[in-house]
Amino acid sequence: MYPFSLVYDEITKARNKAYDKNILPSYTFEVPVIGVGNLSVGGTGKTPMIEYLIRLLYKDYRTAVLSRGYKRKSKGFILADEGSTFETLGDEPIQFYRKFRNITVAVDADRVNGIKQLLNQKPAPEVILLDDVLQHRKVNPGFTILLTSYDKLYTEDSVLPSGDLRENINGAKRSQIIVVTKCPDKLSENEQFEISKKLKPEPNQTIFFTSIAYNDKIRSASGEIELSDLKKYQVLLLTGIAKTKPLTDFLSQKEIEFTHISFPDHHNFSSRDIQSVRQQFDKIQSEKKILLTTEKDYVRLSPLLTENVYFLPIETYFITNEKDFNKLILDYVRKNSRNC
Repeated sequence: MYPFSLVYDEITKARNKAYDKNILPSYTFEVPVIGVGNLSVGGTGKTPMIEYLIRLLYKDYRTAVLSRGYKRKSKGFILADEGSTFETLGDEPIQFYRKFRNITVAVDADRVNGIKQLLNQKPAPEVILLDDVLQHRKVNPGFTILLTSYDKLYTEDSVLPSGDLRENINGAKRSQIIVVTKCPDKLSENEQFEISKKLKPEPNQTIFFTSIAYNDKIRSASGEIELSDLKKYQVLLLTGIAKTKPLTDFLSQKEIEFTHISFPDHHNFSSRDIQSVRQQFDKIQSEKKILLTTEKDYVRLSPLLTENVYFLPIETYFITNEKDFNKLILDYVRKNSRNC
């Protein structure tokens, strides 16, 4: 597939040059706009990072999240409300809306129009977070965070179709921060230094290292169960995410036995899928049995599988230098706010 990668690389290079030289228009806005993106096809942890930024900002600033609403069945600009579903918003935006009721969540494939619509709201947001922003260059964010996964750095990958990159690694230069995600809990300073050398950051870029913290309880609409109690259950793990290894490794480390059914990322579960899952779940003889999924999958599965469906919440945390990351974000917002 490498010859096709060369062609794809030239096409994306030409497109980026057109934006860099203003042949294709790119818009900026007076309100602080923070973009989170990656160079690879998926699985770098954008959703937990967006949630981290929400927690950092929403108490002091009216915060909005704008997403394209991947695989939603609706079109155009839609503002999340009580009647919204994953079909109208997409799985990640509906997760944001249900989890953080003090923010504004919207979807629009046209990011320029989406931001204009948000700024017309009363009251208007004071900071906007853009999900999956790096290749959508019609909007030029004031601040861009690039994510790359510890187990596959973008410098060790190649462009599609021979690799997973959606554009050449030179696209990393458009970010102010590079975050290496899904790192081991104990990542030594020496290893952080070696990874930083591989990434070859620009002088104006800062590199941070994060990991995933799994909650000590699994949750559903009907209640919670201590994670340690899962050892007493027969667990059917159902996922529709890009990279499942961190989750399956975590469950194995906790000595939780499970059977895993894996679907593609953002999979829209059909009635046939649900029937197949139910049949496999019914085959489990034990009375203590649970269907476990991810938080992102739960918003799609919960209306279809109402019994014994639980999800395991996760959060991003910084291995080192969390205060420095927060300061960079907050300083940018303060300096670029209308009421500064």
